Amino acid sequence: MYDDGDGPPRPGGPREAQARAAEVRVAFEGMLQIRRLTNTGADPVSVPAPWELGRMVRAVALALEAAGITPSAVDADSGRRVATGYRVGPAADEPGTVTVEWLGPPGSGAAAEEEGALADCARVLQRLGWDALVYRGRNRRRFVEVRPPHPGG
Repeated sequence: MYDDGDGPPRPGGPREAQARAAEVRVAFEGMLQIRRLTNTGADPVSVPAPWELGRMVRAVALALEAAGITPSAVDADSGRRVATGYRVGPAADEPGTVTVEWLGPPGSGAAAEEEGALADCARVLQRLGWDALVYRGRNRRRFVEVRPPHPGG
């Protein structure tokens, strides 16, 4: 139960949105409970659990959606992006790393929003113990690179 930003748009109105938010809260609380049960240390919730490290795209997407950040969406028929928001995926050349991009349909203004939106994404992930830094790619677009925390701090 996670939305990486490459799925279809969410159907429905306010009732469906409330139901989805409740599902996300339950899933996120479950992830925090896994942290409490598997991590040792003074604050076990502040470090990703081994379960998350094996499913980084899922864990990162769940954390972002639980924080109220909107995922992007793609039309299933055309393959075109139809909603502005985050997209989480594995890093192409960095095993054990995921990237978060801020994407939207052409003309949506996603490129103008990306600096602030990705800074928000990085803050959410850092609070949850991930190493999350915003970079600018070769195409001049920004992205967040997310890695497990470095051992020892």
